[in-house]
Amino acid sequence: MIKSALIGEQKRLEGSDKFEIINELAKRRGFFWPSFEIYGGVGGFITFGPLGAVLKRRIEDKFRAFYIRPLGIFEMESSVILPAKVFEASGHVNHFKEPMIECGKCKRKFRADHLLQELAEMSDTETEKLGVEQLVRQIRKHEIRCPECRGEFSEAKQFMTMFSTTIGPYSDAVGYGRPEAAQSIFVEFKRLYENARERLPFGVVQIGHALRNEISPRQGVIRLREFTIMDIEFFFDPEESECPLLENVENEKLRLLLAEAKLKGKKEPIEVTTRHALDKGFIKTEWQAFFMAQAKRFLMELGVPEDKQRFIEKLDWERAHYSTQGFDQEIYVDRWGWVEVSGHNYRTDYDLKQHMEFSGVDMRVFKEGRRFIPHVVEPSFGSDRLVYIAVEFALKSMEKRTVLSFPRDVAPTQIGIYPLVRKNGIPEKAKVVHQLLVKEGFFAEYDESGSIGRRYARADEVGTPLGVTIDYRTLEDDTVTIRDRDTWKQVRNKTERLPGVFHDYFSSKLNFEDLGEPVKD
Repeated sequence: MIKSALIGEQKRLEGSDKFEIINELAKRRGFFWPSFEIYGGVGGFITFGPLGAVLKRRIEDKFRAFYIRPLGIFEMESSVILPAKVFEASGHVNHFKEPMIECGKCKRKFRADHLLQELAEMSDTETEKLGVEQLVRQIRKHEIRCPECRGEFSEAKQFMTMFSTTIGPYSDAVGYGRPEAAQSIFVEFKRLYENARERLPFGVVQIGHALRNEISPRQGVIRLREFTIMDIEFFFDPEESECPLLENVENEKLRLLLAEAKLKGKKEPIEVTTRHALDKGFIKTEWQAFFMAQAKRFLMELGVPEDKQRFIEKLDWERAHYSTQGFDQEIYVDRWGWVEVSGHNYRTDYDLKQHMEFSGVDMRVFKEGRRFIPHVVEPSFGSDRLVYIAVEFALKSMEKRTVLSFPRDVAPTQIGIYPLVRKNGIPEKAKVVHQLLVKEGFFAEYDESGSIGRRYARADEVGTPLGVTIDYRTLEDDTVTIRDRDTWKQVRNKTERLPGVFHDYFSSKLNFEDLGEPVKD
């Protein structure tokens, strides 16, 4: 009965605008909302509330568990503001620019290429290769006017999308807010290589804030001016580029939309195994193929099915200036279509060579009688976008109730504790159970407000996987009812056994049915 109701409700949900539903829910329940609302807000800045901050941290911790600990990758933390010389060396000062066009009437500014993609239905492949003057001609050809006031656009120009500042009181000491975490890793390479006991391969990750002065961010959490980036830079010997971990993923299927296919106007990806993609030369290095397969698995563990994922290869004119081969991992979302969630670039020795040239510091390593600059592959994720992705793919509807079916290990609240009534010693017992679970390290929330049904509904709406109800029987035999968020089924178990079975449940060693004796309807 529940299953058929779920299917019907899900169809109703699919006919709605999920972006609007998610944003309303996120504001109301404390996931995220636009920053500085009392002053009218500023586009591209978001505040994560109590639930959103925990969800974001859980996704980042899952990233660490998925990538860092199993692979022995180092984690580092460095400054968000870097001196201009770093970005002059890396090429960002010359290349980190976007085409901007201004409305002649209201003076609002927009990304010229985005206007063509949104209003003329041109693909990013088509717009990426157009120069500023060509973009203006296309805007006029398609008679595109300002989305805000319907005014006509003036000429376009390139706009630097790095935030600039001065360091200290000296106007000539220019600094930039980092648009990626990678450069901080590259400039510290020599010390990091020493920490790796001067052995290759090794990887370094940074999880931290990055800044991009977006021209007209209009996609909520999807496109921000300040966001959290998770960059891995993996260093290896280009003459010994074999990945010993490849066998773990070589049969993983990847959906690839290759550059050659894009040039022919094809939009459907091919599905091949990781091994086949390497054998055919679709992916140039084993380490890049490995990280792409891992990225697919990581998104699946966040709740994104295979058919909603693809890797799209960048054409020559689409690739970043530092990249020899690049793929974007994209997820299909309801409002925006295909959205990038991670970038996978083969940066070769570009960055280390540039910093070696500009700084005069030798970035080469010595190995078996030869000196060389290591090559780099880079998987890079944005955790803010992953929060939105996790919420969209968790969003369900059951009997006109909104349910967020988060994977159990990323749900911001793990367990709800509910006294059936607020009398006869039941709340006191419920608080004892709550403290028992909190001391065991669980994120448990105590809630005694409203009817038990209303409390269940509130918990479902924020994605709490389990509910524990303390009732009159608890006072007799010390058992409690445990409720499952996704099926609404219930089981019963002793309070003393809760920590053990819950630890096993949240580490995926037990299913819900294993948490106790079933409660008959």
